[in-house]
Amino acid sequence: MTRIQANLFLLFSGAVWGAGFVAQSTAMDAIGPLWFIGLRFVIATVVAAPLALWETRKARGPMPKSSIRNFIWIGLALFAGATTQQVGLLTTSVTNSGFLTGLYVVFVPMLTVIFLRRKPHWVIWPAAFMATLGIFLLSGGELARLTSGDVLTIVCAMFWAIQLMLVGIFAGSTGRPMALSMTQFAVCAVLGCTAGALFEPLDLTAVANALPEILYAGFFSSGIGFICQVVGQRYTTAPQAAIFLSSEALFAALFGVLLLGETITPLGYVGCAIIFAAMLIVEIIPELMKAKAVAAGA
Repeated sequence: MTRIQANLFLLFSGAVWGAGFVAQSTAMDAIGPLWFIGLRFVIATVVAAPLALWETRKARGPMPKSSIRNFIWIGLALFAGATTQQVGLLTTSVTNSGFLTGLYVVFVPMLTVIFLRRKPHWVIWPAAFMATLGIFLLSGGELARLTSGDVLTIVCAMFWAIQLMLVGIFAGSTGRPMALSMTQFAVCAVLGCTAGALFEPLDLTAVANALPEILYAGFFSSGIGFICQVVGQRYTTAPQAAIFLSSEALFAALFGVLLLGETITPLGYVGCAIIFAAMLIVEIIPELMKAKAVAAGA
């Protein structure tokens, strides 16, 4: 897979996550956040299981136990991010949540430098700033006074950044993206359902009322979206992946207009253009510099 194809996978993940943001918001009218997380990831695990089985049959040898342990760590980061985001939506606006979640585009290169001692391509820093600015403008260009939900969503962005960084490390080194996906989904399913059983009442009526949202979030947002993320990240860097995945804010706004009748302000359209420009410079500038270096060495 080429880097361009990998980035298209990541862009597709951003699209299905953006639509999933609508499902996450409306599902809370019927079901608690923990049960929603648990049930959506049960479905995601079922989606990933046959792909992981097929991958195992094609593998040349068994997967090391250390890889399974690493996959579980990724699952814990994913569960922490999903939980803080979903619970945060109880006490913050969709506008604030969309912007604050997108802060992972800044956190990823920071964590990469601090913990991995890897210096991202210089273009990542202006692109991360552009994407953050674009998300801010897309959210309306203003934030209300921070609530507990806002704080949880900032924490969520940090956990998303950790998950992105860990996927970048282990997805390529193990060569088992489907096993990684299934394992992280199973961790979230077990923890979500367990926490839901302990802290949230549940009845079949609530599940039935939230079923369309659970099915979309489970099959598309979790199953397909995160699988595409894991596959795409095998062929690109975590900071670059964060830029493309940040397009979820753009798609969330688009689907909000189409499905919920929301409107995008003129400032929001400027934000869309800035996010798109950030993705373009991340893709184009490294290729131009590579071509220039090859020409100079010829």
